[in-house]
Amino acid sequence: MTNTVKRIITGIVMFAILAVIVELEKHGFHATRWAAVIVALGMIVEMVLAIRRAPADLKAKNNNRIVFYGFLIWLIVVLISAYFVGVRQWIMLLLLMIICAADIGAWLFGNLLGGDKMWERMSPNKTWAGQIAGVICGTAASILYGLLGTDTFLPQLLWIGISVSLLSQYGDLTSSWIKRRLKLKDFGNIMPGHGGFIDRFDGWIYALPLLWFIMM
Repeated sequence: MTNTVKRIITGIVMFAILAVIVELEKHGFHATRWAAVIVALGMIVEMVLAIRRAPADLKAKNNNRIVFYGFLIWLIVVLISAYFVGVRQWIMLLLLMIICAADIGAWLFGNLLGGDKMWERMSPNKTWAGQIAGVICGTAASILYGLLGTDTFLPQLLWIGISVSLLSQYGDLTSSWIKRRLKLKDFGNIMPGHGGFIDRFDGWIYALPLLWFIMM
């Protein structure tokens, strides 16, 4: 089975899970919150296992131990954020729309336009053109969300779209940087073709705590 087929099948399964979550929400169960918590817990478990597997000399090199455990502590912040933000289904849907649009826009236009790399040592495929396109696409998705829900332009969604789009991409860069320090291709293989929880949901790393901070 090719990697593309695996990605398609995994995407279908993820869509089916999302449909179940929506149905459970209709019956009063906070499925969005607990799904977000499960994902965040999965991210923490993956990082713990990655640190445990890493050779002692690798963890001692260039202050890697501080970096790894600092990232692990931050993932606990992501878990707490998932618990509190997850109860607001409309916010989680908005977050999902922005991150997906930013990811697709950055990947599509980054490949089409090419150009200068952002941080080649951290992520060799990321370009400045892709980042700009990702921010534009993510912001457009945020504005569209408001128009579909209220039929009016909500200025605050413009700034949320820009912020979340940028932070989701820097979350991606951060996870890529951590993987290179750990000498890993993927954090896990729980989602064939996509990698692990951190690989798939790295857009949450900074965006979710930001939304929690806004809600406080």
